[in-house]
Amino acid sequence: MDIAIVTGASSGLGREFVRQISQKKEAPDEIWAVARRIERLEELSDIAECTVRAIPLDLTKKESFDSLEKLFTSENPTIKILVNAAGFGRMGKNEDISRKEDEGIIDLNCRASVSLTDAALPYMKKKSRILQICSVAAFQPLTGLNTYAASKAFLMSHAKALHYELIRYGINVTAVCPFWIRETEFITGIKKTDERAVKHFPFYSKPPFVVRWALRDSRFNLWVSTPGPVATIMRIFSKITPHFIIVPLWDIMRRI
Repeated sequence: MDIAIVTGASSGLGREFVRQISQKKEAPDEIWAVARRIERLEELSDIAECTVRAIPLDLTKKESFDSLEKLFTSENPTIKILVNAAGFGRMGKNEDISRKEDEGIIDLNCRASVSLTDAALPYMKKKSRILQICSVAAFQPLTGLNTYAASKAFLMSHAKALHYELIRYGINVTAVCPFWIRETEFITGIKKTDERAVKHFPFYSKPPFVVRWALRDSRFNLWVSTPGPVATIMRIFSKITPHFIIVPLWDIMRRI
């Protein structure tokens, strides 16, 4: 059985990945949709054009991966696509973000993505694809998004190294680094800590655009995908501009 796995599938980018993957000519037999909210996962059958299996798990809990590994062993699927889209952040000064929140960001954005990737790899074959959903925040440190940006930098670095390691097996790995995205819970989530930390969120993209771009780039096995011109400009800018300039510049711009 060929499957795709999408985490964070209950909303935002994850939900859109389920929809678009199901519409491809090479759509898998099933999409395994992973998130905490079972009722949201069950709604995915209404938008998908293939079978969706709802797998309600909290990926910040290590026992969730024991459950997934048991499922892999019993079903023995071929994993054609893995999309690690689960993630969250908090916005504000370091002293305003609790240790528990920081640990949660690291657990979900870093450990969960790496753990699921490790568990899935034995079930992947030539032409399988891994998409790690990062962010343009991965390109530089960001005040007000301190731990979040660092977690995405970790995930992008991990994806780049894995990309090189898996080339010989014909498995594609792409770090997807979009800019602000409309119609997701990310901005709502990060503003819970301090909505003044970033006053404006210009140049939004929408989930259908980002997902379509990301799936295309992963097919070509690009190790980093920057969906759209704004994300691409930020990637270039961060390469040619020292961080000691970018960090204070961002600190000014986020308050305007």
